[in-house]
Amino acid sequence: MARAGRLFADTRPLRESRPFRRLWAGSTLSAVGGSLTLFAVPLQVYDITHSPFAVGAIGVAQMVPTIVIGMAGGVIADSVDRRKLVMATTSASAIASGALAAQAFAGLRSVWLLYALVAVSASLSAINAPARRTFIPGLLPADQVTAALALYRLSFQIMLTVGPALGGLITATPHLGLRICYLIDAVSFAGSFYGVAKLPVLPRPGGAARPGPRAVVAGVRFIGRTPVLAGAFLADLNATIFGLPIALFPAINAERFGGNPRTLGLFTAAIGLGGLVSAGLSGPVGHISRQGRAMLCAVAVWGAAFAGFAVAPTLWLTLSMLAIAGAADTFTVVFRGTIVQQATPEELRGRVTAADYVVGAGGGQLGSLEAGALGSLTSPTISALSGGLVTVIGAVVIGIALPAFSGYRATVRGPEPEGSPEAPAAAAAQT
Repeated sequence: MARAGRLFADTRPLRESRPFRRLWAGSTLSAVGGSLTLFAVPLQVYDITHSPFAVGAIGVAQMVPTIVIGMAGGVIADSVDRRKLVMATTSASAIASGALAAQAFAGLRSVWLLYALVAVSASLSAINAPARRTFIPGLLPADQVTAALALYRLSFQIMLTVGPALGGLITATPHLGLRICYLIDAVSFAGSFYGVAKLPVLPRPGGAARPGPRAVVAGVRFIGRTPVLAGAFLADLNATIFGLPIALFPAINAERFGGNPRTLGLFTAAIGLGGLVSAGLSGPVGHISRQGRAMLCAVAVWGAAFAGFAVAPTLWLTLSMLAIAGAADTFTVVFRGTIVQQATPEELRGRVTAADYVVGAGGGQLGSLEAGALGSLTSPTISALSGGLVTVIGAVVIGIALPAFSGYRATVRGPEPEGSPEAPAAAAAQT
């Protein structure tokens, strides 16, 4: 039984912390609504333009404000009440989501309006998301942080699984379409308010920096002189810039499977399902000590799976490759998040967490642009195949070039299951 318990996700944070449970539940509900917009915007742009490049350009509209505002948002999170900051940005995000619904109901076909609204949403998320992530260490003991990150990844995979599949069904249903996707997203922000509104007062970090360029530079310098953080961010950028062909999904779906919206929804849902399974079976993650090496292996699997997706001749094999990629991505994100939490002092947590967000979100958006541009110049298949192979090669190069990262060992472990030989020693170490 102890071995079986180790296999499944560690749910102690949900069982033992009511504030974390409320935050997780509200974030999950809002994320499912947000995934409908993530599904709807690329499809609406593709319906208007029939251009993979135009779909990839959505990444530019998201990437620029994410990079420009992301690190500044981290400084703000290090210097103000983070709960109030999240409440304010969540309110503004709900308004932006309502504007997307309004343009759909009005029947507007303006790509530039879509880009503008996406940019506004990305700007707000660049402040909101990193600030939210700083809540975890204040709500939970150190030995539950990895478990909490795995649970958040489980939430993300629920979003990827349910959202796109639901989006495909809604879009394909007469008299519903994209406008209902946007409307559900706007309403789902109630979950975000529920999760944050009753959080306990969290102490502000000591020695908080004054907002400004110097504070941003201090955060960047800290990352640069901490090889394990630099390696984690480089590994993630390698995966997202070269190995993320989501911008190619509409074109590949149209080329191979007739452009059915239901099939397009299954593409992203397959990634979510693979990640959902791996997140649900994430129990062993907290016991892996060489997290840098494990992250590089997960990145290599991610790239290889997308290379397989590029050449898969059947729908079931296509979805299988995407599911494998999703499973690998879960471990990549959890390892990176744990490394960030362990290697960052509290007074820099907002800035480093913001950099983590910028790398994850900005890299994915840049990857969408790269995949879309290369797909337009060559073909969607060549773009997806070459990107996956480059990702695998990049993981090997990073491991060789940064031995401090590939050899990194975790410093915090969760308690062993009761009855295991190591449980007494773990308990003694905690006292």
